[in-house]
Amino acid sequence: MSSHPPAPDYGEPILPHELEEVVVDTRPIAVVLLSRSIRPLILVAGAIVFAFLLRAAPPAGLDSNAEAALAVFALAVIYWITGALPLMVTSLLVIVLLPLAGVMPARSAYALFGNEAIFFVLAAFMLAAAVNHRGLGRRIALNVFRRYGTTPRSLIASIYFLTGFMSFVVPEHAVAAMVFPIVLDLARTIELKPGQSRYATAMFLAMAWGTNVGGIATLLGGARAPLALAILTESTHQSISFTMWSAATFPLVAWLMIAGYMVLSYFFPADVASIDRSIGELSEHAIRLGRVRFEEKAVAAVLIATVLAWLIGSHAVGYASIAILAVVALFALNLLSWREVEQYVNWGIILMYGGAIAVGSALQETGAAAYLASATLGRMNSTVVMIAILALAAELLGEALSHSAVVAALLPVGLGLARHFDIDARSITLAVAIPAGLTFILPVGTPANALAYSSGYLRTRDLLIPGSLMILSAWIGLNMMIHFYWPLLGYRA
Repeated sequence: MSSHPPAPDYGEPILPHELEEVVVDTRPIAVVLLSRSIRPLILVAGAIVFAFLLRAAPPAGLDSNAEAALAVFALAVIYWITGALPLMVTSLLVIVLLPLAGVMPARSAYALFGNEAIFFVLAAFMLAAAVNHRGLGRRIALNVFRRYGTTPRSLIASIYFLTGFMSFVVPEHAVAAMVFPIVLDLARTIELKPGQSRYATAMFLAMAWGTNVGGIATLLGGARAPLALAILTESTHQSISFTMWSAATFPLVAWLMIAGYMVLSYFFPADVASIDRSIGELSEHAIRLGRVRFEEKAVAAVLIATVLAWLIGSHAVGYASIAILAVVALFALNLLSWREVEQYVNWGIILMYGGAIAVGSALQETGAAAYLASATLGRMNSTVVMIAILALAAELLGEALSHSAVVAALLPVGLGLARHFDIDARSITLAVAIPAGLTFILPVGTPANALAYSSGYLRTRDLLIPGSLMILSAWIGLNMMIHFYWPLLGYRA
């Protein structure tokens, strides 16, 4: 009897709160027990570090406000990285500590919850709720797989490229929720054995890798991109438009989509002769969905109009304003209800953003970010090496941590480097936010990876070499763009 959970009905979408239920902790039991036993020690250690930095004499070049900002930042990074407290709870603690430590007035700290990026993410989650709840995404996936995935190789390509393209306009967690039950049902219909079939590994990796790579293409793929822009804007009063973000990431996305498919084809060859039975079942599911309903067409129209508005007018109107107008249109057309919003929206992300933006702004305004950057990577003579190390750190940390936490921890340091060495802050923002979202090995950090592991068909040891190749490909491709392509867009490194 199979040990993994039964495939969900395609008519019942997986909700964000249900994604958390299928996350599997793949660490050894000894590591899990150790992490839980040391949690109180981490909480105490963070408090001690905070108190020590707060009371210590500021080093040369820093005043007491900058020292206090560093103390709050150190506490936040310790708790964010270790997970001693939930991300959003740590961020709320940051909002309280900044005024108490004298870094900024309470009114200023709490006002950062009104940042444009927070409302953009909230509206993007609502748009994804409409796409997911009305069944538009599932219909697209079913029809693409049954029409273009008629052979073992073409099915892998269909899963990989479809999830990549869908993540251009729908948040990663929503794409994963729509496609995962279909891929899981395909694997079972073909009768692939967990832990033995390399073709099954390729199927779930195609879903996870495609989602993660496509998620860096626009501001919609993951929450880390709007967070990075918010920290950039609060710290430097600069920004990157929706169109320019996509222009800056497109070559890397194209390169990784090609490289990923080649890696999947080489390391995970098809060990099945035919998938006709599975394609037949997909056709039956598609037929049962019936004709495209008015609600699906209307949601598609609103989404297309919204993306076009972002591409054309985000700089003048603001990407958050466009997103909120799109949500109003969904409610006006009765395509979305507040009950559905409550089911799909991850409210914790909204809370996490306020604290991350506030501490980033505090570090920049007090000069603590420049000091921190100078004391770490600033000792190097080459800005090329500094940016390369920063990007690699973001990519490697993204394998083990929440991507938003990686951005919150590394971007203030990067912006300090930008100010100290006269580097374009927009380039640094992209160099941190993009690699932080590229996860190819571990299940932590992204819903797509967590779902893929929860299927029972993936083993970490099988992913080490191919995943490392993808990490290396992403890092090399990113550095090539930073120094040869982004200057053409006006973003000098």
